[in-house]
Amino acid sequence: MSTPAPSDDLPVRRIDRILAFMSLGLLLLAIVCFFAIIIGTATGMEQADFGAGIWPTVSAIVYVAPPVAFALLLTVLIMTFVRRGRANKGR
Repeated sequence: MSTPAPSDDLPVRRIDRILAFMSLGLLLLAIVCFFAIIIGTATGMEQADFGAGIWPTVSAIVYVAPPVAFALLLTVLIMTFVRRGRANKGR
């Protein structure tokens, strides 16, 4: 059995690219929020109320964004495997 030529690869669809960049963006946002909490705590904001203002949203992003990013990445992988399987089945 011969291996397929590189030109036989399926093109990257727009939805795959969007989901991959959304996943990356959510991970970067979670990392930025994580460091914002660390810096806010280290600079003496322990007297400030982390339960008011923007801080509850920042802390929620740290907890919610990584699992959502992981789910988006799994979605991209599953869609790619299904598409490649269908393409190989048609050959």
